[in-house]
Amino acid sequence: MPAKTGPRVVVFLECFHCTQKGAQKKFPGVFRYITKKNRHNKSTPLELKKFCPFCLKHTIHKERKK
Repeated sequence: MPAKTGPRVVVFLECFHCTQKGAQKKFPGVFRYITKKNRHNKSTPLELKKFCPFCLKHTIHKERKK
């Protein structure tokens, strides 16, 4: 039996501040959160304010393309 494909998809949220500063190699890496979103209700890319352990503060986390 095939898996159900519904409107909910798994998305990865990546720290926007770390990705901007990542080119300068000041941060050891990029922190990612994994969550789900409903494609029918929210068609735009997801942006949430979450805590980043590398930046040690709350920053904007944007949806990353797979």
